[in-house]
Amino acid sequence: MTAISLGPSPVRRDLLARRIRLLVAATITYNVVEAAVALTAGTLASSTALIGFGLDSVIEVSSAAAVAWQFSAREHAVRDAREKTTLRIIAVSFFALAAYVTADAVRALTGSGEAERSVPGIALAALSLAVMPFLSAAQRGAGRELGSASAVADSKQTLLCTYLSAVLLTGLILNATLGWSWADPVSALVIAGIAVKEGRDAWQGKGCCAPSGATAVPAANAEVGDGCGCRPGCDCCN
Repeated sequence: MTAISLGPSPVRRDLLARRIRLLVAATITYNVVEAAVALTAGTLASSTALIGFGLDSVIEVSSAAAVAWQFSAREHAVRDAREKTTLRIIAVSFFALAAYVTADAVRALTGSGEAERSVPGIALAALSLAVMPFLSAAQRGAGRELGSASAVADSKQTLLCTYLSAVLLTGLILNATLGWSWADPVSALVIAGIAVKEGRDAWQGKGCCAPSGATAVPAANAEVGDGCGCRPGCDCCN
């Protein structure tokens, strides 16, 4: 005997698609402002960490723009057809971010100059640390229910920005108070490793365990999941 999961209804899918479009628009808008502030503050303070953070915002805009392009289509079938291309763009964005963060961290560790104290940078990092987790969680929830691996992958890009915000905030505070200029680049190398993993997952289409369409699941072993086919213990949904 089987239990059939039909996934979200057409009306619900349209609602989720609209929600994702709004979340992506909010993410793009915030990151454009974030990039302008970070690049300006980083240049004034000679902070490679702040400049790197600003460039991360530019990369995140490209990822969000790819999802916006995918969900600009009103027809569900067209959005599905654009999924693979969108995932490739997101994956490349992750790899580009990892490459830049690694190069920037190595340059900072080898002593390419010390950054000055930046109060605007600290304020920006703190604000991003507060805003980004909510945007990421909201988009990830909608993406998982809709069964969109690209929306889930882009939410991970936003979540990575949260980690970078924490790294940047810690580095700027330690540099301003204790003069520990090495703290930021060391932490950034860990973030680069995470970015490579997420990029690989996006390239391989991971992020959902099953499409949102109808799937047959043995009733005896059926577990409660979501429209993305995510079930307890499914690593690709974490």
